Amino acid sequence: MTAVALREALTLADVLAGTGGTLATRVAAEIAFTGVSIDSRTTPPGALFVAVKGPRFDGHDFLAEAAGRGARAALVHRDAEAPAGLPQVRVADTTKSLGALARHVRREAAVPVVAVTGSVGKTTTKDMTAHLLATRGPVLKTEGNLNNQYGLPLTLLRLAPAHTAAVLEMGMSAPGEIRALSTLAEPDVAIITRIAPVHLEFFASVDAIAAAKAEILEGLRPGGTAVLNGDDPRVRAVGERFTGRVVWFGRERRFEVSAESERVEEGPGKGPSSGPSGEGRSTRASRGSDVGMRFSLRLGALSADVALPLAGAHFVTSFLAAAAAAHVLGVPLEAMAEAATSLRPARHRGEVRRLGEGVVLLDDCYNSSPAALEAAIAALSLLPGGRRVAVLGDMLELGPTGPALHRERGRALAGRVDAVVGVGPLAKEIVEGAQEAGIPAASLHHFATAAGAVEALSRLVRPGDAVLVKASRGIQLEAVVDALGARFGEGEA
Repeated sequence: MTAVALREALTLADVLAGTGGTLATRVAAEIAFTGVSIDSRTTPPGALFVAVKGPRFDGHDFLAEAAGRGARAALVHRDAEAPAGLPQVRVADTTKSLGALARHVRREAAVPVVAVTGSVGKTTTKDMTAHLLATRGPVLKTEGNLNNQYGLPLTLLRLAPAHTAAVLEMGMSAPGEIRALSTLAEPDVAIITRIAPVHLEFFASVDAIAAAKAEILEGLRPGGTAVLNGDDPRVRAVGERFTGRVVWFGRERRFEVSAESERVEEGPGKGPSSGPSGEGRSTRASRGSDVGMRFSLRLGALSADVALPLAGAHFVTSFLAAAAAAHVLGVPLEAMAEAATSLRPARHRGEVRRLGEGVVLLDDCYNSSPAALEAAIAALSLLPGGRRVAVLGDMLELGPTGPALHRERGRALAGRVDAVVGVGPLAKEIVEGAQEAGIPAASLHHFATAAGAVEALSRLVRPGDAVLVKASRGIQLEAVVDALGARFGEGEA
């Protein structure tokens, strides 16, 4: 997604003020924009086209195409052939100016901004935070993977007068990237969910990852609040060095926001729901989920019973982070507890489906890492069903530590699953680790690709099984999820 709707009042004057650019061509009157785009193929009529230069394409080569689709003006940083009727604003660097324009819009908007980062759980925490804040009105939030130097400014440029808050996810693959995003967004609240071994292909150590995630605190507005996971030693170390206000969340009562009396609850399946934000998300795979978490949410001296219709203790942690941020911004405890009941997992992120013939599917194939896999295996143990079958693909971007981390996760499966299906070259280490830990060879299977696993599903998954499907996105285990749905059909909701 590279074209976005814009707030109502953005004009050419705003673009000049926000970017410090100069008007390279004369215009007869003030121009108002209906959107911002960095992709000439999807530029909507009336939009501002920003000619960013990426690793493969240079937007300056597509000014004519953008104009043909209705672009009202273009932001450029070099001379390029363009239709005579297309006004151009000249800047030093279009990518940096895209961020500067987004910062200008953010500063003009009188709404609180929450920024979320972490090695695991950041997307779920972002969605939960937006869900809780939406009890007070419409909330702008990061959609999909728009959490980088292009996606985050494009998201901020969607701020509209109706929005009461914005919740932004911040991702990274190198030091300095979170700092740049946070100083652009200037959050009022910054959340760090957890530090874990991910992206080790790009970082020398987990401590280096922690340092990069801590950059989110550098962009906090004066008087802003850090919302930090007290259960994570590395996050605690970050908080102890931070000189501003910290609100801690975690399982222990000493934290300002905590969960007590946590337990698994089974009940009738929940149907699709858009929640208070009114933003319906795909709930096809959440039909029939009858396992959730129940706990007492404590905010300081106050507490309320919360029924979270999501399977897994890791969802409780994400909810605590979201509740802490909502608490900082003044959302009442009772409103949070009520909103929790309509939460649903994002697509392929812990969705539970009851299929035909008694098969229960835990679809968590959006991404994977050692910490996320551990959480998913724990969630699998909560599901009703007979055998526990784990279909596990490669965990990517782990660098030289990848094989050892996969084998370690395989050993940790002993006594927790009945069958393991590895998919991908690294997943072979999971299978071998599971065999070393005592899982019988007859219950272990490995396939080079998702297509190979799909072909064998009819003999690998039996009626009554509880099945987890999890991998990094590059392994494409969505094919396995779709094949299971086709093979067994949907059960009763």
